[in-house]
Amino acid sequence: MKLHELAPAPGSTRPRRRVGRGRAGDGGKTAGRGTKGAKARGQIARTYEGGQIPLQMRLPKLPGFRSPNRVPYTVVNLAALEAAFEPGALVDPDTLRSKGLVKKKGPVKVLGEGDVAKVLRVRAHAFSSSAVAKLEAAGGGVEVIERS
Repeated sequence: MKLHELAPAPGSTRPRRRVGRGRAGDGGKTAGRGTKGAKARGQIARTYEGGQIPLQMRLPKLPGFRSPNRVPYTVVNLAALEAAFEPGALVDPDTLRSKGLVKKKGPVKVLGEGDVAKVLRVRAHAFSSSAVAKLEAAGGGVEVIERS
């Protein structure tokens, strides 16, 4: 069998029905579309929902959402504290800024990335639970500063 010999089985296909070609052709006058209405007149968009606000207008135009209550913390990891401070040092946002570990203003959050072997007293606006556990396990202290 060759590609040009392929054909549908005999009797399985019928010719297309040509509607709207006069009364003699069995599909004349309204051509099977009924009487009046949008479906009788022209094509309807696939997205048309019958007067309801369409889905593409109900969805937001742009992606994403920014919470107006979000607090933009400046983060610093324990590994950076371990490298920058001596044992027994007091670490607070001012000393972090003076050493260049925290670049911008605003509240500071300490994250638990890295290990701490030194005893450090850390004051910050927020701590991750892993950072608190590692600092206290090393014998250091943690103090939360109130945000103003």
